[in-house]
Amino acid sequence: MIEIITSIINDDKRVIGQNDIPQAQLSDGLKLKYGHANVLVYPITTQEVAQIAQYANKNGINITTRGAGTNLVGSTIPDKGIIIDLSLMNKIIELDKDTFTITVQPGVLLQDLQQFVEQHDLFYPPDPGAKNSTIGGNISTNAGGMRAVKYGVTRDYVQALEVVMADGRVLNIGSKNVKDNTGLALKQLFIGSEGTLGIITQCTLKLIAKPKVFETLIVGFNSIEQAIASITTILHTLTPTALEFVERKVAEWGERFSGFQFPLPDSHAYLIIMLDGADQQMIAQQRQQLLANLGDRDYFIAATEQQAQQIWSVRGSLVRAVEAVTEQDPIDTVVPINRIADFINYTKQLELDTGVRMLAFGHAGDGNIHLCILRDGRDEHQWQQALALIHHAIYQKCHELGGLPSAEHGIGTAKVQYFNAAIPEANRQLMRLIKQQFDPNNILNNQVYVTQK
Repeated sequence: MIEIITSIINDDKRVIGQNDIPQAQLSDGLKLKYGHANVLVYPITTQEVAQIAQYANKNGINITTRGAGTNLVGSTIPDKGIIIDLSLMNKIIELDKDTFTITVQPGVLLQDLQQFVEQHDLFYPPDPGAKNSTIGGNISTNAGGMRAVKYGVTRDYVQALEVVMADGRVLNIGSKNVKDNTGLALKQLFIGSEGTLGIITQCTLKLIAKPKVFETLIVGFNSIEQAIASITTILHTLTPTALEFVERKVAEWGERFSGFQFPLPDSHAYLIIMLDGADQQMIAQQRQQLLANLGDRDYFIAATEQQAQQIWSVRGSLVRAVEAVTEQDPIDTVVPINRIADFINYTKQLELDTGVRMLAFGHAGDGNIHLCILRDGRDEHQWQQALALIHHAIYQKCHELGGLPSAEHGIGTAKVQYFNAAIPEANRQLMRLIKQQFDPNNILNNQVYVTQK
């Protein structure tokens, strides 16, 4: 296998044998579970990817595709075979200001793309938490982020894809056209498919004009119930750029880690709101209308960009704050926005019943809840026993509330049983049939959910 792949790549520095594969390449972003692979390869052209896929398909060899490896549900953990790491395919191919599009290779980092387009007064709205994630990975998981409430998720900004199929054929799907109602929407199948249908080697993304002004404010509440009840009022008033909820006890974790004091320390829960617009007058009008509709609430308006950055730093550092103290298991779920408080209160009761600490926070505008389950001092047996109990309870409650087991992290290998419980068998059978049409020999990320019964 090494000899054949090296003949394709023609650069032995980009072909790594199984004994020399770095451990990090055998895992995902959590680095808790590890797989096995026979070879790790770093292609730099679509042709190289296509030839490797063709070879693997003919010989029934598994392929696991990865980028920056920030995935949190096991989608990048290999099951033997070949790891195709696309991180060296990281070129910005074309910025087309006339069509408001940018064409890039899949290994371009999100933070680099955002910085590049903003230098040209353009804006790429999808903003998942891992800014060091790759665009190809964002597309493969349909990554979301805090700005989804106003601007949508990655799916809403993908206009065209170049994809290598399992048998090595190269598909070009979509275009720079704003409207495309020509045939079946094949492009949409690849977005969010977690590498199970094909390997993305190039993508054309939609851009918008960069907003001129941003403002951050915080509204304080006496309880999480009051905060969540205000979401509907806010969304009927305007569409904020971001709308996050966090309780006081959770914000304290971010304060300790970031070193910044969160405003309104006497409040028990908060909504963090970002607004954007063409000028400060427009922002001020939006804010005044919002606060008038919310009634007599304590609020804080960031007076400077530095203050705004500090506020978002506290919110953005919550996971790292937990991981600085103890191992944690991240849960990503979504419920209808009017059931967020029900879900949060259920986790509090579950925390009391199990003695396992949990921190819940997330995107109030779209019902996406992030839950950190803290290991603390538990040994491996106690930890796995606790996780099994809590996972079952959490996902069952999510289902009862009309929610789903993933909002933006994906299903991967970690959530297969909860995916199966939430999605009707008829739907899953259709997904398996689609997988069979695209990848009949089941070599692409074959351990991921879509092939599981």
